[in-house]
Amino acid sequence: MARKKKQPVLGIKIEAYAAEGKSIAHLADGKVLFVENAIPGDVVDVRFIKEKKSWAEGKMIKLVEPSPDRIEAFCPHFGICGGCKWQMLPYEKQLVYKQQQVADQLSRIGQVSLPPMMPILGSPKDRHYRNKLEFTFCTTRYLTDAEILDANGAPINREPALGFHAPGMFDKVVPIHTCFLQPKPTNILLQVLRSYTTANNLPYYDYRQQNGWLRNVVIRVARTGEVLINIVMHHEDKQARIALLDHVLKEVPGITSLHYTINPKLNDSIHDLEVINYFGKGFIEETLEDFRFKISPKSFFQTNTYQAETLYRSTREFAAMTGNEVLYDLYCGTGSIGIFCSKQAKKVIGIEVVEDAVKDAKENAILNGLSHCQFFAGDVAHVCTDSFFAEHGRPDVIITDPPRAGMHEKLIQQILQMAAPKVVYVSCNPATQARDLQLLDEKYSITRLQAVDMFPQTHHIENIALLELRG
Repeated sequence: MARKKKQPVLGIKIEAYAAEGKSIAHLADGKVLFVENAIPGDVVDVRFIKEKKSWAEGKMIKLVEPSPDRIEAFCPHFGICGGCKWQMLPYEKQLVYKQQQVADQLSRIGQVSLPPMMPILGSPKDRHYRNKLEFTFCTTRYLTDAEILDANGAPINREPALGFHAPGMFDKVVPIHTCFLQPKPTNILLQVLRSYTTANNLPYYDYRQQNGWLRNVVIRVARTGEVLINIVMHHEDKQARIALLDHVLKEVPGITSLHYTINPKLNDSIHDLEVINYFGKGFIEETLEDFRFKISPKSFFQTNTYQAETLYRSTREFAAMTGNEVLYDLYCGTGSIGIFCSKQAKKVIGIEVVEDAVKDAKENAILNGLSHCQFFAGDVAHVCTDSFFAEHGRPDVIITDPPRAGMHEKLIQQILQMAAPKVVYVSCNPATQARDLQLLDEKYSITRLQAVDMFPQTHHIENIALLELRG
C-alpha cells in the first residue's frame, strides 16, 4: 500500500536559526521542523520533504506573514540561483545569527570549556566583495515551476544558459545577467559571451550527453585593477577559439591576463590540466597590507580580499609573536597567512599537500623578499619528523587553516605530539572545528574566539580559535 502523503503544515511560526542557513519551528507534537528560506519571525506554510522520529525537514511554500526583520532582496536571481541566500536579512542581523551559529556549534559539538566570544567582525563590503567567480555554459536552462509550461499548457523548450548551476542539479544552469558578488567587468563579460556565442551558434556543454564545446569561464578581479579570465573548452577548435578570445579582448575592458583550458574530462576540475596563456603576463597580482601575491589561474586565494586582511590580522594578533618564534603554517596553500605573519616570526615553515600551491607559495616569498619563509609539499605527518625538526626547529606557534572537512585525526595527534605553546585554528566550518577542538582539549585550553564574516549574504562563517598549551 502506498504511503499516505503528509499534508503541509499551515501558518507555523519560525522561531530561530539553526546551522547551514535553515530555520527552526516546532510542530504541535513538539517535533523540530527545519525550514529553508525562512527567517525567525516569519509565519509560513511548509511542505514536508523529510520526516524522522524526532525531527522533520520542510520547504516554505507560502509566506503568510513576513518577519519584522525581513527586507526585499536586491538581486533578481534571489531564491533561484542558490547563492546569497540571506539577502532577505539586513546585514547587521546576518552577523547576529552567524555569531550565534558559531557559539551554538562550539558548545554543542565541542563540549569543552570556552571563553566568551569576541564581537563578530563584519565585512567592509557586503556586495561586490568576491575576487573570483566561475560561471557555467550549459545546454539546459533551469526552469522554475511557473516557467515549465507555456500559456497553452505545453512544455517550454529549455534553451542554453550561461550562469550558475541550479541548487542540487548538475545538468541545469540558472542564467545570470547581473551578479552582485563581483565588481566590474564581470557582468559585461557575461553579456559579451552570451551575445557572441548565441550569434555565432557556439555549442554549450551538455552535462548529460557529455558533449559540446564551451564549459566554464573563471574570472578573477584584483584590488590592483588587474583582471584574469580563463575560458574552459571541451576540445580544441582553433579557429573558433581564436575568434572568441579576440572578441572578448576587444569588448571587455581591463583584461590583463586571458587564458584558455581544454578539458575533455567528465568533471570540471582543471588542477591536473594545462592552462594556456593567450594574452598578458599569465597572472595577476593582489595585495594584503604591503605584501604582494602572485595569482595564477589555478592558485588558491581567499575570495574576499578586503576581509582576508581582517581575518589574517586577527590570526596574527592571536599568535602574538615577538620576532623570535618559529611559525608552522599548516594547510598553507599559497603561503598567504604565513607571509602575512612573517614580520613577527623568526622563521616561517609552510606545509601543504598540493604541490602547485607550494610552488606559488615559494614564488610569493621571493616576490616579497622573504628569505626566512620556507614551504614544503607533503602530508604534515610525513614531513614533520624528528630529522625535520632538527633541521628547521620545532614550532613555537602553529597556524592551521584546514578545508571545510576539518583536520584529519592523524594530524591532530601530530599537533598534540609537537606540543607547540600556541595553536591558532582558522576554520571555515565551526562544526568540524568544534569536533577537532574536542580532541585538542587533551593538552590545550581555548583562550580566545573570534568569528569573522567572509561571505556576506550567505550563512557561511569563519572562526578563529586560540589554543594554549596547558602546564
